[in-house]
Amino acid sequence: MPLPEHNLYPPFNVLRLSHVEFVVTDLAASRAFYVDTLGLQVTHEDENEIYLRAMEERGHHCIILQKGEKAQANVLGFKVYDEPELDKAESYFQSKGRPTEWIERPFQGRTLRTSDCHGIPLEFYFKMDRLEPIHQKYKLYNGVKPLRIDHFNVFSQNVDESVAFYADFGFRTTEYTEDEESKRLWAAWMHRKGGVHDMAFTNGLGPRLHHTAFWVPNPLNIIDLLDLMSTTGYVANIERGPGRHGISNAFFLYILDPDGHRIEIYCSDYQTVDPDLEPIKWDLKDPQRQTLWGAAAPRSWFEHGSTFANVEPVMSDLNATPIIAP
Repeated sequence: MPLPEHNLYPPFNVLRLSHVEFVVTDLAASRAFYVDTLGLQVTHEDENEIYLRAMEERGHHCIILQKGEKAQANVLGFKVYDEPELDKAESYFQSKGRPTEWIERPFQGRTLRTSDCHGIPLEFYFKMDRLEPIHQKYKLYNGVKPLRIDHFNVFSQNVDESVAFYADFGFRTTEYTEDEESKRLWAAWMHRKGGVHDMAFTNGLGPRLHHTAFWVPNPLNIIDLLDLMSTTGYVANIERGPGRHGISNAFFLYILDPDGHRIEIYCSDYQTVDPDLEPIKWDLKDPQRQTLWGAAAPRSWFEHGSTFANVEPVMSDLNATPIIAP
């Protein structure tokens, strides 16, 4: 089936993805992973939560680690263009029958909480506390030297519905995988900020968070991280890679935090600013879509994900099967 038309004049203006909130069961273990190993910077911490940012980010946080009994993802955050866009967003989601509420969020201004067509919890804001630039404080660079949060990837029980929903409020598809037999979408990559994606959807038991990705300077940073993880007790947390995706052309590594939240370390995708840029289509059976060099992804990559708070996943009815490593 054809891709839905993206809306070049959306009802409100989303600039980019912004942040994710994870519930973690051991705050100290998570701190050791995200700060001491990956190299994210602490902007606030207490006995119940830790706020983190990457090296190029001026906003207060891109990850919030909240201590809890059950590991899960609480919310995905997005920044809008200016304050009036928040009211437009509220009206839009109400018109789609989605619940909306204004919440208090530390270090952020007015924040709208809502959800997408499958119940993924979303929040939108304009103002976040600004911090001093640290991108030239090179003594702070550690671990994989993360520069900025790059994208989310979520499991969707119906990728066609997810793509149509996000396209309606301005997300544009850059690449997609179609099942040739059913002509349905298996996966899609959609953006607002001019990269390959801010939000991606993968067919499966959903909605669940597949991964959160961070941009790093170059592939050598990923090699350094592998050396560090393999000699500091994290070798079992290395799930997939390093490699280069066919889709997005990005050099990648997938790792798991102590609670199983998947993180992608990512660099070298391409620019997609032109609004009339045609999406790139991939066949589900093309081995180079997963990895340009031909290596298939492990089964865990298609099955494991983080549940969202108060959202019950539903099995997809699309039975097409990707190439899976033995």
